[in-house]
Amino acid sequence: MIKRLLFYKLQKYIDSKEAIVITGMRQVGKTTLMRQMFEELGTSPKLWFDFDNPIDQKIFEDVDYNNIFKRLQNLANSDKFAVFVDEIQNFPEITKIIKYLIDHYSVKFIVTGSSNYYMKNLFPESLSGRKFIFDLAPMNFQEYLYFKESKKIVKVLKYSELDIDKVVLESNIFDHKKYETYYNEYLEFGGFPGVVVAKDIEEKKMILKNIFKSFFEKDIKMLNDYSDIRELRDLILLLVPRVGSMLDISKIASELGVKRSKIYSYIEFLQGIYIIKLLPKFSESVDKSIAGGKKVYFSDTGLLRSIGDINEAQTFENTLANQLSQYGDVSFYNKRNTSEIDFIINKEIAFEAKLTGTEDYLKTLKKLSSSLNINKAFIVSKHFREEEGIISPTIF
Repeated sequence: MIKRLLFYKLQKYIDSKEAIVITGMRQVGKTTLMRQMFEELGTSPKLWFDFDNPIDQKIFEDVDYNNIFKRLQNLANSDKFAVFVDEIQNFPEITKIIKYLIDHYSVKFIVTGSSNYYMKNLFPESLSGRKFIFDLAPMNFQEYLYFKESKKIVKVLKYSELDIDKVVLESNIFDHKKYETYYNEYLEFGGFPGVVVAKDIEEKKMILKNIFKSFFEKDIKMLNDYSDIRELRDLILLLVPRVGSMLDISKIASELGVKRSKIYSYIEFLQGIYIIKLLPKFSESVDKSIAGGKKVYFSDTGLLRSIGDINEAQTFENTLANQLSQYGDVSFYNKRNTSEIDFIINKEIAFEAKLTGTEDYLKTLKKLSSSLNINKAFIVSKHFREEEGIISPTIF
């Protein structure tokens, strides 16, 4: 079975004492990734628990954590073993147990959790300094091509960091045309592994609908603070046409008839379960507080398009936002609603998403970027033109 790229990054942490925590959206491949790590250990002592199963939880239900270790020790038939736990958010006490077993018995833990919101707000700080957290996102386009068997793993792994000079050199009309069909499919259906490998279009659409359904069946039910599911549903539907726009919380609250404080809570929750991501405004100074709204995007374009209708430009911009997010901190610039830069990576490189890039667009972008002391600026053109400063989205 093809492995997600994160698998290769996690390999170097498998022998460390710290717990490995894998988070991400539902059905993004966390369980499969952890199962592959489990199998990679071969005959080494190891145990697997699924906390969706209450029977598996019971093994960890004891006020004396030493008793828990003894149970695990007997199951593993060894003093040294690794413990794999799927969906730890279903049993909050587990983090204290993990800390104790790491500190007293050097047990290695590899765990998954589907809700960053849950881990941030409900998990104690007991694992501080004892864990490495990795987010597994839907596939970026390079990984998508790897799954489609169009690229070798060595080729894909080098895109873990953005070397813009190398990327620009590899942006050419030949490669763009070569991968254009795949990219259009990626725009429409996104990067969930099950969707990517599905051969039939109707099957892809069904999987996306089931993914969205699972958020409501599991994540919403898990947090009973959100008793009015219809409000959250209506907020999501309201965010769809706002993709790529700055959020006006007061206006949204007014349209939904909900208090602003509740909208803020809903937005935080939707970020925590990875449905949406918010980009902050660019600031030249790290000390300068950034006022005003943030731009909203969905974490997977396929999921977004399965929820509501958006136009081609929004689809492309949302996809590019997700592609660029793998390279570091992404922000945007807006000058009193008169001029804007779509994306700024690590405060160093500016990108503007255009369906068809032109020299005029590039000149405007470079002038605005220069005023912000950003010396590298590029138009990312969906309909590619091989001109200096205009690059293809298929290279990210």
